[in-house]
Amino acid sequence: MTAQILVVEDTFINMKLVCMLLEKAGYRVLRADNAEDGIALAQRYLPDLILMDIQLPGIDGLEATRLLKKADATKHIKVVALTAFAMKGDEEKMIAAGCDGYIAKPIQYKNFLGEVEKTLSMNLPKEERHDNT
Repeated sequence: MTAQILVVEDTFINMKLVCMLLEKAGYRVLRADNAEDGIALAQRYLPDLILMDIQLPGIDGLEATRLLKKADATKHIKVVALTAFAMKGDEEKMIAAGCDGYIAKPIQYKNFLGEVEKTLSMNLPKEERHDNT
């Protein structure tokens, strides 16, 4: 079964690029342009992965991740932060919020899909993982 990925991104061009790359790779994609809608979609559809922009209007991506990781229904969902702010100390903040990884913007096609596949494989039994770890 094809993995379902929720993309929470408020910048139109970034949303378009990320979704195009994911759909071209065969993933089913859900979209939200703010954290509130992203949380609602996550609760309704329980995607395999959430790609969460950190800089969002209203509730930011780190707070949205904290809320998702606190809820029993969504705490198992892997969350990867999408950020243009990969400064020293930011990785620790993302991990503390519950992010399972991060992808720096601007997105590099090969690295992006590799990170998505690596994170999705964390949900698989060892014998089904791409990296066999």
